[in-house]
Amino acid sequence: MKTLNINTFKMKIKMLFLTVLFASACAQSDKKSTVNNNVGVEKTVTKPSIDIHTAVISGNIEAVKQHIKAGTNINQKEAMSGSTPLMSATTFNKPQIAKLLIDSDADLSVKNNDGSNVLHTAAFFGRIEIVQMLIDAKADKSLRNNFGATPRETVMANFEEVKPFYEMLVQQLEPMGFTLDMEELKKARPVIAMMLQ
Repeated sequence: MKTLNINTFKMKIKMLFLTVLFASACAQSDKKSTVNNNVGVEKTVTKPSIDIHTAVISGNIEAVKQHIKAGTNINQKEAMSGSTPLMSATTFNKPQIAKLLIDSDADLSVKNNDGSNVLHTAAFFGRIEIVQMLIDAKADKSLRNNFGATPRETVMANFEEVKPFYEMLVQQLEPMGFTLDMEELKKARPVIAMMLQ
């Protein structure tokens, strides 16, 4: 079981790193969308110049709101790893943006290229607040990724065994604004495991 968990974490980290690395490279069309406000008057909403994934990673909630109003597909997967804007908000610990996307009916069951959904991501990164939002929104706790792990199983391995993977992620993603407090993560993992029972 330890080998399965370690291999699962290795693949998860590789895919997550590729997701984040290429998320900022994704371009978003600047097409205008027509929005009907149910009063018989239509107004045109222009998509922001920043793509939705970059807006999420940079914490630009106003641009995310504008994308939603303009009709941007909020379940749009970035090309390299298949992460959605909600997965990016979770990875980069942007709970306000995550809530906005959840409240805007983001699909919680979308899987990235390694078969993980947003609940896997939230659990893996110890995002207790976002895990609770997802549970409240009825995210499926039983979904398994391509390695056979449920979101709960992503936090069941011994922390000291997986800590080097987290440290590598921090080193690689810190230039993009990624932060991860190892002590908080260590405390959060068992709490999340209990939440996901």
